[in-house]
Amino acid sequence: MSVDSVENGNRVWHGRLEHVRGAGLSSDTAQTSGMKRFEAISGQTVGSSKLWMGRTDVAPATNSGDHHHGEAETAIYVKAGHPVFVFADGDQEIRIETEPGDFVFVPPYVPHREENPSPDEEAVVVIARSTQEGIVVNLPSLWATDGVAADAECAPEVDA
Repeated sequence: MSVDSVENGNRVWHGRLEHVRGAGLSSDTAQTSGMKRFEAISGQTVGSSKLWMGRTDVAPATNSGDHHHGEAETAIYVKAGHPVFVFADGDQEIRIETEPGDFVFVPPYVPHREENPSPDEEAVVVIARSTQEGIVVNLPSLWATDGVAADAECAPEVDA
């Protein structure tokens, strides 16, 4: 078997690696106020079918606004700065303070917000999602249920 093919039962899969240069990232993706998202890996850029990956730059002293990412699971790697990730737990706002090298996991449909409290340092994070495209549903608050799945197992619990 050659090094560029993998045998899978009766079929042989041939593929190639795709290289996306950091300088060539596209900003033609869903945006949230206070942030600039750059698409690297997606169905549009490399033909991926189960993964979206990109970089998000958060300007100093700003925040993303409240939002969720639909059905997508989201993994975040903090590359630079000290961003804060905020979500609701019942009637309380929970804040996760991070530093370079940290990881954050955001389950599907969970309303949250990213903040960059630094007055002069940009925060940069690398994002990976379990869908091929970057889904962003902007919300009026962390407790909003707009666009949240009707399936009770997927939707976050909200106290009345």
